[in-house]
Amino acid sequence: MVDQHTSHSLLVTFYAAYGREVPSPFPLTRLLRLLAALQVDGSSVRSSVSRLQQRGLLVLEEDTEGATAHALSVQAHQLLADSDRRIYDRHTPRLADGWVLAVFSAPEPERHHRHQLRSQLEQLGFGSAASDVWIAPARLYEETRHTLRRRQLDPYVELFRGEHLGFAATAEAVANWWDLAAITKQHQAFLDEQEPVLRKWSAGQVPTPREAYRDYLLALDSWRRLPYADPDLPMELLPVGWPGARSAEVFAALHELLRDAGALFITT
Repeated sequence: MVDQHTSHSLLVTFYAAYGREVPSPFPLTRLLRLLAALQVDGSSVRSSVSRLQQRGLLVLEEDTEGATAHALSVQAHQLLADSDRRIYDRHTPRLADGWVLAVFSAPEPERHHRHQLRSQLEQLGFGSAASDVWIAPARLYEETRHTLRRRQLDPYVELFRGEHLGFAATAEAVANWWDLAAITKQHQAFLDEQEPVLRKWSAGQVPTPREAYRDYLLALDSWRRLPYADPDLPMELLPVGWPGARSAEVFAALHELLRDAGALFITT
């Protein structure tokens, strides 16, 4: 889990947590200082900024003093808004909410889109019901629609809502559609990393703004992938002892303890 704390990932996490709420764009010198608190070196920050610019997620603007600075694009704001629903708006899923199906095909000359679609749907948390038929909880429809349009893959996909009618029991089918053992390992890795952090700050210690900023961003950087690997399936479809609920509790507690305290570091 710790290996995921790359400079690129931490820069995205910074913007997800704090960067989009600051009214003026960030000069590079300020980004360098803020990422240095996470032990990210300057060359890595510059490289990550360049990658986000190339993807159209960061744009150049002038700050209040007329210096060149970096701001999030409209596309980036939409991407983060979609992510917010995954990261923060966890709720009790219901089997009655149904499913969204993605059925895709691409003509032979454009068969590379098939790989892109499989990869993108997997990143969105879909399970594979068949080679070109993917399934996810119905609440993921809006984000899926936004993402496929943003990636210009929507001409090759049809989306449907529905319910599972058999022939296998739904819990049995879910175990085939998703790799539940792999998702369990990801939850356990998160808990192994972040439960000690929660115990530390729940014991009465008050973090400094720098400590809160650092620990919150590392927790968010670890957590924000899990709601995509684990699409938050109804509990009756999951194995006994499923660790997803505990992971969500730990992140929610760290968010409550550290997020606002860490925001003070941005303004110092």
